[in-house]
Amino acid sequence: MALVRDFEELDVYLLAVELQQDIYELTRRFPNDERYSLTDQIRRSSRSIGANIAEAWAKRRYKAHFISKLSDSDGEQLETRHWLRTSLDCGYVAEARYQSLELKCKEIGRKLGRMMTDADKWCARF
Repeated sequence: MALVRDFEELDVYLLAVELQQDIYELTRRFPNDERYSLTDQIRRSSRSIGANIAEAWAKRRYKAHFISKLSDSDGEQLETRHWLRTSLDCGYVAEARYQSLELKCKEIGRKLGRMMTDADKWCARF
């Protein structure tokens, strides 16, 4: 594992930022009547993935807090997948685009899972 000095260097964080930007671009084309419901929900959950990773980084001194924030991030990733599925079901996103975004979410989930499993390694670096 290479030395990571800041959360912005984490592959999982960079992937989360990429996902949030993809979601933003996708939702710009959603109908106006979804602005205060689906659009807000999926943007909020996708943005919270990276935000919780940043908070986890700040909590590395405390293993349980570190894992808790990563778990929150994983929960937001799963919520984002739910809203993506809803977007697909409503016809707002094409199947191929949905599959691509879902794969990003799943990769984020795998990376977060590995970080939680190896929390001692991340927290020992503090």
